[in-house]
Order: sequence, then C-alpha cells, then structure tokens
Amino acid sequence: MKRKLMLIINPAAGRGSYKNNLGEALQILDNGGYRTSLFFTAGSGDATEYAARYGGDYDTVACIGGDGTLSEVISGLMRLEARPKLGYIPMGTANDVATTLGLPKNDTVGAARRILYGEPHPFDVGGFGEDKYFAYIAAFGAFTEVSYATPQNQKKVLGHLAYVLQGMAQLPKIEIYKTRIEYDEGMIEANLVYGSMSNSTSVAGIVRLKEEMVCLGDGISELVLVKDPGSVAGLGEILDGVINQNGDNDKLIILHTKRARFCFEKPVAWTRDGEAGGEYQEISLCNYKAPIEFIF
Repeated sequence: MKRKLMLIINPAAGRGSYKNNLGEALQILDNGGYRTSLFFTAGSGDATEYAARYGGDYDTVACIGGDGTLSEVISGLMRLEARPKLGYIPMGTANDVATTLGLPKNDTVGAARRILYGEPHPFDVGGFGEDKYFAYIAAFGAFTEVSYATPQNQKKVLGHLAYVLQGMAQLPKIEIYKTRIEYDEGMIEANLVYGSMSNSTSVAGIVRLKEEMVCLGDGISELVLVKDPGSVAGLGEILDGVINQNGDNDKLIILHTKRARFCFEKPVAWTRDGEAGGEYQEISLCNYKAPIEFIF
C-alpha cells in the first residue's frame, strides 16, 4: 500500500518556477511509493489551516514554498497530537531553513528525491508567546524588517538581491531598544539594535552562524544580541564579523538557552520566520524540543 503524502503548494513562491518540473517531481514521488494529494494556498494562514485540519490523515506532510510557507505548515502541525513527518521543497527567496539543512533550493525534482531518500531528523520548534510558533527564528531590530517590508514584486523580480537592497536602504533608520532579557542562565540589560532567538545557521540569507554552534534537535536555541554600536560604521564591523563567522566583538552576544523573556520600554515590532510577527512590550519565547521529524 502506498504511503500518503500531503503536498501544500504556495503558488506565489519562487516566482512560480515550481511548475516547470512539478509533474516530474510527482512522478518520482509516485514511483517511490507515495500517493500525493495537492493543496494550493490562496492567502496567508492557509498552509497552517490545511496542515492542522488534514495533516493527521497523512504519513508525510510537505510544502513547496519559502520559509514563510514552511513556518505556517509547522504551526499547523503543532496543533496535532500525532504528527506526520515533514518534507520541504524550498522555492522562496532567502531559504534560510534550506541553507541550514543543506536542501537543494529552487529544485523541485531534487528536493522531491530528498523527501524519498532522506532521513527523518528531530527538529526543534520555537514557541512565541502563548499560542504562536516559529520554525527557525524570531527577531527584532536592524534588518529584521527586510523580509516582510520588501515589496512582493521586488522579491519576485530581484530575488535575493531584494533583501540586500532593502537592508542597505534601512541603515539610516536603525533604532536603539532599551531591553531586559531573562534567559536560562541569568539576565541581561542592554541597549540593543538587534535581538533574536533562532534554530538556524542562516539569517536572511546573509548572516551565518557556525554550524557547530547550532544543533537542530537538542531543545536549545541560539540567543543573538547586538548592542548599540554607536555608529553605522560600528554596526558594519559587527555585521562583517558575523558574516565572516568571527564573533570577537564586545558588542555581539551569542548564548544558548531554552527560554527567553524580552521586556522593552514600549511595544517593539517582531518578525517570525521573516514575516511580520506583531508588536510586543513583553514577550516570552521558548524551545519545544524535537516535536517534528524533518526529512532531509
């Protein structure tokens, strides 16, 4: 008997290029023993609803789309008591999760083969507030608005360059956040320009954390804090250090924690997996240890 695969497709991701080889990918999955059902999203939240409502009826749930689509699918699966395995065919712009997992990007056929022949691995999921989740990062501050602030038409035309251009344009308006962070090992008070809790080696397709710093299923997240550098040039030095994986800078803090609570003087805008996450004056984040088995 064939295994059942639910494939959730975001038709807007990857400039629609998934259609070029979708038939071949479905044939590969069928030949490999999967009976695939297709679900197409029409708007924000659809992938979460599909995964939550129908995912429990399948052996594997996979999606074609970007990190935002994957994040929605994971949020839906987290509502289930018995969760199917998860597959991913990345077709977005930055594809941070694909970079971390080593999955082929914008390659429908190659990623379909990974669903067939890859191995399931334990995968942590982030908790955001009381009832929200993130697949790989929740963040605030400098450059976190890049993903959702970049117009969709620019993403489609410029691809990854859109992120870089929007980031450069954002430099003159970097804001300082007086922040208190409570985490497993203590508390930090600092003026920050950036803060995040993540489970990824890649952030916005630009910043990289060393692979040995990140374990995807250990129940521990990476807490990254960037203090006020005093100038745009100082921020450039910090970013250069992170991009080149050189954390030797007293303005950069990288810690490991299961939980973190952020408190600000006023509501601060957050992103979850590159999408708008709302504004909060206080917000608690946590790591749910390996509730998902991710095939890669």
